[in-house]
Amino acid sequence: QVQLVESGGGLVQTGGSLRLSCAASGRTFSRYTMGWFRQAPGKEREFVADISWNSAITYYADSVKGRSTISRDNAKNTVYLQMNSLKPEDTAVYYCAAKTLSDNEFLYWGQGTQVTVSS
Repeated sequence: QVQLVESGGGLVQTGGSLRLSCAASGRTFSRYTMGWFRQAPGKEREFVADISWNSAITYYADSVKGRSTISRDNAKNTVYLQMNSLKPEDTAVYYCAAKTLSDNEFLYWGQGTQVTVSS
């Protein structure tokens, strides 16, 4: 099992940047596929990006592709989401999530960090 704690959210102006971090507990972090999701007020939670255990494979939602980069440091048990050219529609609570290769879905979730983009 893994516990996840996000940080790095905040208030930023349109066009600005933020880097979110997600620190994971446990010694098996490198076994997990890590992902970022977000939930805006009144909307369902949506996928943002994910990264394989060895960073070889990444996927992005079309809404953030070209503006965001997911990365991980297995030595630090941390996954990152660098977000650039932020837009008001990026405003949401961002969640970090984890799953193993045998899981069909992300099973482990952090508490979330708020990102607010002002226009």
